[in-house]
Amino acid sequence: MKVLLTTLAATAIALGVTSTIVRSATPAAPDATGVTVVLVHGAFADSSSWDGVVKLLIKDQVKVVAVAVPLRGLVIDTTSVTDLLKSIPGDVVLVGHSYGGQVITAAGSGNPHVKGLVYVDGLAPDTGESAADISDHFPGATLGPALAPPVSLSDGGKDLYIKQDRLPDQFAADVPLETAQLMAVSQRPVTDAALHDKLQGPPAWKSAPSWFIYGSLDKNIVPKAHEFMAKRAHARRTVAVAGASHVVMISHPDAVAKLIEDAAHLAHP
Repeated sequence: MKVLLTTLAATAIALGVTSTIVRSATPAAPDATGVTVVLVHGAFADSSSWDGVVKLLIKDQVKVVAVAVPLRGLVIDTTSVTDLLKSIPGDVVLVGHSYGGQVITAAGSGNPHVKGLVYVDGLAPDTGESAADISDHFPGATLGPALAPPVSLSDGGKDLYIKQDRLPDQFAADVPLETAQLMAVSQRPVTDAALHDKLQGPPAWKSAPSWFIYGSLDKNIVPKAHEFMAKRAHARRTVAVAGASHVVMISHPDAVAKLIEDAAHLAHP
């Protein structure tokens, strides 16, 4: 019998069966808030822009998912988020950075499981508004001159990038230069159409509570625009981070994570 057990054990190891034992011994992740936080990145970025925030949320036992947004247009991008939400059991708090704010404003509309919205340097349009409309209404942003010549696409559209030598100052002035230079090289383009797509239907902030946090030195969306959008949405709390750029979640992940956790606890007591 001892020989048989030894043989069976060796066979199991050879077949990789022991991986099942290891997984079953891993405890389920605790849930400190009762909701899942869904992070939606914006233009010229990807889901890794949330890494610092994600580490803090995981440390505090908050369920979190960082979405990879196509950045192809508001309808396509919204669908990518709403499809994901269908796979998440229970309630969620949506968090949007920059253009990602417009995406969560659309994706959260009419969804009873969306219990809160957090705008991180984010756009919170009303019905019929686009990112470009908000920028035009609050002049002073310097994103336009910092853009590289558009890349023409085979479908007739155009991809937009920030000039690599301009991105550190325009987008991430309070981030270490080496990090900002990496961001410049690895940035993901957004279509020109996405920034001009208007919100169709009611915005999610009319039916769900919202929180806002932004950098006082944001050069992509001027602070007056953030203040206006937060006031219009009757935000539960608005935080202006002194000296922060357009990527406050990278330069001040602690402040962003704290606001997200506060929102999660208040939205789902």
